[in-house]
Amino acid sequence: MRSMIMLFMMMGIVLNAQNFKTKRGIISLDGVHVAKISNKSSEYTFMDLKETPIYTIEFVDKSVVDSVRDSYIKLNRVYNRDKTIELDYSSPSAFSGEERSAVYTCIKDLKIIDNKGINVKNLDDLFQNTPKRKLDTKTKDAYSIRSKIDKMKIEVNNVGEILSNGVPVGYFTNLPVSFGSDDKIAEKTFVDIEIYDAKSKYIGKYITTTKQIKTAGGKSFTLYREMSGRASILKFPTYKAIAERMAILDPNFIKIQEKVVVGQVVKDGVEK
Repeated sequence: MRSMIMLFMMMGIVLNAQNFKTKRGIISLDGVHVAKISNKSSEYTFMDLKETPIYTIEFVDKSVVDSVRDSYIKLNRVYNRDKTIELDYSSPSAFSGEERSAVYTCIKDLKIIDNKGINVKNLDDLFQNTPKRKLDTKTKDAYSIRSKIDKMKIEVNNVGEILSNGVPVGYFTNLPVSFGSDDKIAEKTFVDIEIYDAKSKYIGKYITTTKQIKTAGGKSFTLYREMSGRASILKFPTYKAIAERMAILDPNFIKIQEKVVVGQVVKDGVEK
């Protein structure tokens, strides 16, 4: 019985410690004013009660690749801005706004606001021992794909050639009339737009009726785009987006070259 009483007492302390409010820019913890907050767009500045800025939190929500988005915060000290760290954040409820989530994260997860105010020591320790972000498998895979795409630096020129790092690696065929004036495929035709590599080997096609990419090996993928913070089917994909996704679906289409290999310079028949 005594252990049960102690358990309920501990639970009460924990729940009470999370009782915070933010009103008119003042953060209260357990009914006591502990800090102040102001914001400009998605960046929040945390101040002590004398309104001295201590640190900022910026909310980031971005598209990684296709329909995968990543949301996190950037934390930066005002008095030592040489380093910005990226962290996960928590929300006290499903309907929490950014301000409430920022305060909740500072109190519950980061422990940089307590009943004495802003804990500068804990803030500095956070920059010394930054916790790793907890990315799910889908987001990790999306970042891996994004990294590969960025390294390939794919472009499509005005004659339908696909270039990677400035080198022709393939080309489109069956291009619609709008090609050249529009970088998106807006025409719904019954002729599939095909992709070949630089040696005229068939790589795959974009099916305009189903808005799907299909590789020569049978893999298929539907492209997406972001709309108002949510993912929706991309009705009008760019030629570049199709080439990028085809390169991911077929790793043999475009090889990522980690470093440039330069051969011997030959001048007048003599190696230098």
